[in-house]
Amino acid sequence: MTKPENTPRQIFNGIFDCWLCELNTILEQLVTAANSNNCNDNKGDSGSVLHLLIIQSIGHYEEYYKMKSDAEKGDIISLFAPAWLTSLEDASLWIAGWRPTTVIHLLYSKSGIQLEASLANLIPLFTAGDLGDLNLIQLNRVEELQKKTVRAERRIGEKIAKVQESAADTSMVDLSNAISEMIREENEDGVMDHNGRVESMLEPKTGALEEVVHMADGLRMKTLKAVIEILTPIQGVYFLIAVAELRLRVHDWGLKRDGD
Repeated sequence: MTKPENTPRQIFNGIFDCWLCELNTILEQLVTAANSNNCNDNKGDSGSVLHLLIIQSIGHYEEYYKMKSDAEKGDIISLFAPAWLTSLEDASLWIAGWRPTTVIHLLYSKSGIQLEASLANLIPLFTAGDLGDLNLIQLNRVEELQKKTVRAERRIGEKIAKVQESAADTSMVDLSNAISEMIREENEDGVMDHNGRVESMLEPKTGALEEVVHMADGLRMKTLKAVIEILTPIQGVYFLIAVAELRLRVHDWGLKRDGD
């Protein structure tokens, strides 16, 4: 008997844990680099190291979306209840992923926390280089990015709304009524004959879903990169530390809740 091949979704399920492990390794490297930068008087020597780490981190997230895109093929519906995520993560999903503006809110939260820590330690006269040191120009750019991202989210949200509303369009209602009548009449052959019509009707809807998910994933990566471009290298490292920590810890908390 021939063993069935794994679907792209099953393959993605299998490698997701590996992706998280690699993310944890990258997190450790980012933390080490941040600590070394704070202890290093010659900051110029560490600049290239920070830059390479940022590129590596961004590449890791891009790899996730590449793997996710492969998993979508022929199974886009499953991405709206991904088996590789916990129930806690599912509750925060926006079109099969995190809401793009989340990274901007994360930046604001982390910068406020680090600024308060600096003030509490009475070191406001010294520049730590972390997210508590965002200047006015950077804050203005972040604000503009947030407005732009909100508008993009709204456009994508309108597209997904149209796809969802099509679940009750005339063709769907007419077909569901016809098949229901056959079921009541116990006309199994008639129901089977309509299977092809069902698939042909769902195909454009799933295609539209796939398009919207690609748009949402594209905006997620675009927003993450845009935030990094606003920050200095060391600020970018601190930000990516916060992104990775939140990603890993929420997954851990979700696993614990699902296991209870």
